[in-house]
Amino acid sequence: MPMSAQLDFYRARASEARADAEAATLENVRQRCLRAAAAWDDMADRAARTDRMRARQEADKAAAAAAAVAATG
Repeated sequence: MPMSAQLDFYRARASEARADAEAATLENVRQRCLRAAAAWDDMADRAARTDRMRARQEADKAAAAAAAVAATG
């Protein structure tokens, strides 16, 4: 699964868990749903950081390759 799709998946699950919490009539169910939403949010945050890190690494590799080509040309 591409990371952006994974990020979208995590955010959708967090949103669903928050909606479930709002609809819950029992406090323990509401709290469980809010904990689930927080966990999904944490996973989304980690996926977003990974996406940014991966993009930065790819940009660094591209710059290094361009520099190597320029140095040999």
